[in-house]
Amino acid sequence: MKFLDKIEPLLLLTAVAFGLILQTSSFISHMAKVFISPFLIFMLFGLFWEAPLKDIRKSFSNVKFTVTALAINFIWTPIFAWILVMLFMGYSPLLGLGFIMLLVTPCTDWYLVFTGMAKGNLNLSISILPVNLLLQMILLPVYILIFSGKAVDINMFLVGKSMLLTLIIPFALAKLLKLLFAKYHADTGLLENLIIKRQFFWLWLSITMMFASEKIIGEGYLMIFLIILIPTTLFFLVNFYLGRFVSNQMGFSKENSVSLIFTTLARNSPLSLAFAQLAFPADRQVLLPLIIGPLIELPILALMAQAILVVFNDQGKKTRKEY
Repeated sequence: MKFLDKIEPLLLLTAVAFGLILQTSSFISHMAKVFISPFLIFMLFGLFWEAPLKDIRKSFSNVKFTVTALAINFIWTPIFAWILVMLFMGYSPLLGLGFIMLLVTPCTDWYLVFTGMAKGNLNLSISILPVNLLLQMILLPVYILIFSGKAVDINMFLVGKSMLLTLIIPFALAKLLKLLFAKYHADTGLLENLIIKRQFFWLWLSITMMFASEKIIGEGYLMIFLIILIPTTLFFLVNFYLGRFVSNQMGFSKENSVSLIFTTLARNSPLSLAFAQLAFPADRQVLLPLIIGPLIELPILALMAQAILVVFNDQGKKTRKEY
């Protein structure tokens, strides 16, 4: 695990802190809103550029694993997310909607780091990435409409605009440019150094601008961290044990079991964050779970990776003794 990956939760906290400092300047606070969407679009462009969609057929090289992972990610998880919202956030439909958006988008990058840490099947995990990405792009607006409820006023024009600017255009532009660069054997070094390999940098800047543009402390939003902490932790714990149980029932190997666990645990909050920023520009409570989520998620996933190593090592020792 690279050093930058280890300290990403800390860096996200610095983005929040720096944004709050900048917010004290009325000029910067006013201008910050202008930069949020461009920074998020740069981040998504890099994500879509690197997504190996040409390998989507490999997702079905292990049909049993793929179907199991997709069922947990796109059927069980949305239902479980809705249950958690009803239990913990029923009083705040906007906060609940943001929480659902956080949970219904499977991760397309961090999960590989933790799969590698826990010695899972990386090739299998990579193979399911493109289908996870495509399905969440298609289903995210659907989940918003299904789970928003009557208490949330959905502006379909803004949802459509968000889908166009954060999903369709960056995706199409990334794939078209990649095709043209390959066709004409052009050097992609400058583009990669500025945008593609700087995804976390653009995410950091966008979060900084979000907090710089709003009077977060004055609204008491920092207390929302504690509200989100319990259901988020429950999500990871329940799905962790569900992943282990399902893996045993399906007869997966140790490595494939680890891959299933992290494929169904890690969430793709940057994509949801970009979508929500344009779809709900005036509703800050929708955005906060998507910003706070990674601060809770990354330390939990790191602990789970270490726990898996300990558990599997202990099981291996017991097996050798019995033998």
